[in-house]
Amino acid sequence: MNLTNLLRHGFKSRARAIERYAGHAEEIQRGVLARLLATAADTEWGARHGYAATKDYEQYAAATPLNTYEELKGYIDRMRHGEHDVLWPGAVRWYAKSSGTTNDKSKFIPVSRDGLHDTHYAGGRDTVSLYLRNTPGSRLFDGRALILGGSHAPNYNLPHSLVGDLSAILIENINPMVNLVRTPGKKVALLADFEEKRDRIAQMAARQNVTNLSGVPSWMMAVLNRVLEITGKDSIEQVWPNLEVFFHGGVAFTPYREQYRRLIRSERMHYMETYNASEGFFGLQDDPADTAMLLMLDYGVFYEFIPLEELETERPQAVPLWGVETGRNYAIVISTSCGLWRYQIGDTVRFTSVRPYKFVISGRTKCFINAFGEELIVDNAEQGLERACRETGAVVTEYTAAPVFMDAGGKCRHQWVVEFGREPQDLDDFARRLDNALQTINSDYEAKRYKNLTLQPLEIIPARRGLFNDWLKSRGKLGGQHKVPRLANNRDIIEQVIALNNASSPS
Repeated sequence: MNLTNLLRHGFKSRARAIERYAGHAEEIQRGVLARLLATAADTEWGARHGYAATKDYEQYAAATPLNTYEELKGYIDRMRHGEHDVLWPGAVRWYAKSSGTTNDKSKFIPVSRDGLHDTHYAGGRDTVSLYLRNTPGSRLFDGRALILGGSHAPNYNLPHSLVGDLSAILIENINPMVNLVRTPGKKVALLADFEEKRDRIAQMAARQNVTNLSGVPSWMMAVLNRVLEITGKDSIEQVWPNLEVFFHGGVAFTPYREQYRRLIRSERMHYMETYNASEGFFGLQDDPADTAMLLMLDYGVFYEFIPLEELETERPQAVPLWGVETGRNYAIVISTSCGLWRYQIGDTVRFTSVRPYKFVISGRTKCFINAFGEELIVDNAEQGLERACRETGAVVTEYTAAPVFMDAGGKCRHQWVVEFGREPQDLDDFARRLDNALQTINSDYEAKRYKNLTLQPLEIIPARRGLFNDWLKSRGKLGGQHKVPRLANNRDIIEQVIALNNASSPS
């Protein structure tokens, strides 16, 4: 019996609904905002900002300030201690732990019951809907889904709230029927020790018929390599001959693409990117031939966007979705059914299309290098590395970069620590090609590199194997949804990484 064909029909209507995005985006988004405002009108936040009388987006934007985590932290802390009807109706029990802010080690993002269902689980449903639409011969449900997730963090729990990685929260609250088609079981999936979890997942999954993978590319790769070690096989399709798709997100896939081709050699293998953050599920790759993602418009999320060049001004102005232009970089602002209001999540995107609205993640608002006016963002770095790898045959596993403001000779440059899956024959040649690619991609970087007047050629420090995993482990961030910061405008992270690289033995 082909279970996938039996279930496929249940997803078709949703795929058709998504097709409405192209012609009705503003209407859909205005409807989402109206529902959010009506639902939250009697909360403390809603009453303070007059949501009962707010009729449209223009009034909402005028009445509600733009917020970062610091502005909402006091409300969220009260919610975590059991107060009701603060940012969202009722009590919010679950909180997704995310990387910290300037003032705090961690952020605690509320995950309401409404947000779980109308955003996070809706994203999972639509991932399957669009994949099945694009893959008529799929046997997705005729085997197991290997899903990697994080864990709870009991030391952060309070009597009225529970804290964990978003993936752990989703596992805890998911329909029990899903456990019939997923691996590992809940107990193993929620283990806090990633290395133990990796080994147990690999041992278990190696004996099962896995048809699909879901998770962060770097952590999934660690599991797949362990599966090959356990089984003694040369490639993953020798272990799982029916494997057909990897639903991935969390970090850009570009640095990992070649490594996955080496691990999974099957021509039937598909890759589908998702944009699922602690704050919500925002995008899906709806076309296998297009790396841009479709912005999901009818979830419990209303979107606004701040042009990146305005972000550091005294009063940055956000525009609604129908005000964006293609080719510009924007910081994302969201209002959600989890009680986040005009909240800046810290990610930047660039739209490639407005009918429908499709985008690529271009970086982080705090993950860039602009020490000398070069405005280098993660998207530039990813493109430059991809070009240098293509030209030299190298494979980059992980990297981080930061400015050298002035060395002993009074020279300024960018310094990169790069961990290679396959090293280039000539590291200096790789560095030159990367530098040239960045100049081609970014005119500001090119201007600062002109005749070496402001910036000298970039420097690459080769990292030993496993360096970045060791760095994450040293900070208690191995596994889950944790990731290596790619670019920084200061040297805090790169100095830690270099010190670890220079140590006589791994930590």
